[in-house]
Amino acid sequence: MSINRDAAALFAQLGEPFTAEVLFDGLFDTVFFIKNAQGQYVVVNETLVQRCGLKRKSELIGRTSEAILQPPFGTSFTRQDQAVLQSGKPLVGQLELHLYASRDEGWCLTNKYALRGGDGKVVGLVGFSRDLGKPNESSGDYKRLVNAIEFAKESLATPISVMEMAEVAGLSRFQLDRRMRIAFGLNTGQWLLKQRIDRACELLHTTDKSIIDVALSTGYADQSAFTRQFGRATGMSPSQYRKAEL
Repeated sequence: MSINRDAAALFAQLGEPFTAEVLFDGLFDTVFFIKNAQGQYVVVNETLVQRCGLKRKSELIGRTSEAILQPPFGTSFTRQDQAVLQSGKPLVGQLELHLYASRDEGWCLTNKYALRGGDGKVVGLVGFSRDLGKPNESSGDYKRLVNAIEFAKESLATPISVMEMAEVAGLSRFQLDRRMRIAFGLNTGQWLLKQRIDRACELLHTTDKSIIDVALSTGYADQSAFTRQFGRATGMSPSQYRKAEL
C-alpha cells in the first residue's frame, strides 16, 4: 500500500500511530483487526470482541484466531492469515459464512491486506469483514431482478450461469452485476455461491442426504468441487458442519 507525500507528512506529526480503531468501533456491522507477523491481534474493534463472545479487547490482543475460536473456525482463519502474511498478496471480497459465539450465522465479505515495513518485508496485516445486509425489496433495482432471482433459486440443482440469469432479467451481464451489487452488495457470481451454500447448509442440517447428494442438489457436478467451495466459505467441511452444534 503506497501513501502520498501529504499523508506521509501528516502521519509523521502524529504523537502515536493512527490505527483507525476508534472509527471502526462505531461500525456494528463490521469486524476490524490488525495483526502482527505471527498472526496475533494487536488492534481490534468492539464488534469483533462481541462476536467472539468476549467482554474486553485485552482478551484478544496477543492471541491468534486459532487460540480464540474453536476448531475448525479459528484454524481456518489462521490459515487464511498465514497465506496473506507469507505471500504478501491481498485477500479481496472473500464471501464467508461466519459462525458466532451466540450460535448465530452471518454472511460477510472479508478483505485482508499485508502491511510492509520500510524494507518492503511483510510485518503484519490489516483486515475487515463486513456483514451482508438484507436487500430493499421495494427498490427499483431489486424489482428488476425478481425474475432472475426466482429462476436461480428454482434452478440451484443445475449449474446455471450468470449469462442465463442476465437473459432472464433482460439485462446485459454488466447491468445485472451492477444491479446485484446495489441490491445485495455482491456480484452475481458471489450471490449464486451464497444461495448454493445456504441451500447446502439447510440440507446438511435437516436431511440425511449423503454429501454427494447434497452436492448434486446444489448444482455441483462432483463432491470434491462442492467440498472445496463449502470449506472456503465456512471454514469447515460439509461433514464437520453437519456434526457441529449450531
